[in-house]
This record gives sequence, structure tokens and C-alpha cells, in this order.
Amino acid sequence: MSSHDLPRPRKLYRYAPQAILERSLSLGEFRLTPEVSVSFLTLSFSSVWDERLFDDFSDANSCLVIHDTESFGERLHQATQRLLPNWAGIDAAVAYGAPSPLGAAFTKDKQLARQKEWLFAWRPMQSRMSVNPVVVTIGNIESIAELRARAS
Repeated sequence: MSSHDLPRPRKLYRYAPQAILERSLSLGEFRLTPEVSVSFLTLSFSSVWDERLFDDFSDANSCLVIHDTESFGERLHQATQRLLPNWAGIDAAVAYGAPSPLGAAFTKDKQLARQKEWLFAWRPMQSRMSVNPVVVTIGNIESIAELRARAS
């Protein structure tokens, strides 16, 4: 299943420390983190703006708001494909409290439902490939995104 099969949310939100998000905005730099139990590399966003989510993510004091999710998603998938040619990628909403048809990587406990997570995930096409963190750079995204500070 490709990322084209599922409509993306109108906006995406990433809650994190400002220094990390400034690099995301100016360089298009994103860290794909391993979900070792399911052999995936993932990048998580929320599909909602919610001040309470700053408390859910360690040291989050800023939010990257993606306004053009289609352009962003395509750029991210293309850059990752160039970096990891033997990996398959998809992005979709996470299911809470019930198994996702996309598997364990897209299934979370119902207590986390307020996060309304939109997950970008890649899996190796060969099971023996190791899963380590990867930094992907898609170029400056200031024309399609902005930073918002946490309200005092």
C-alpha cells in the first residue's frame, strides 16, 4: 500500500524542543526512530493542535505545523526512498484501543487517543536488515510550514 491510498489530514503537528524543530523547518531534517518490536522506522505527528500535547512529549516547547501535508508527505517519502531504497513506506492514522489493519506499528493504547497520531513508517523489504535511527533531509519547508511556541 502506498502513501497515496490514504488521504492525509489537512495539517500535521509535531511537538518537540524548539531547536530540533528549527532544523526541521530550515533544513527539512527529520529523525526516523526505530520501533524495534515491529522492525519499522517511524516519524510521528499529530493531526490536531492541542496545547495539552506539549505535556505528552519530553521537553516540547514548540510545535512544527505543516500546512501542505501532501507536498510534505511526498517529499519525505521520496527522500527516504533515496536514502533507504530497500524499504517500503506508508503513512496513516494510528488506531487506539483496537488493532489497526496496518499492524502493530499503527496500533496504540486507547489512553493515548488524544494524540490523534499520524504516523510515517518504513519497513525493510528484507527481514535481516538492521533497524537503526536515520536522519532524512528534505530541504527547507518554510513555504509549507511554521513554528508555533507553547503559550505561557
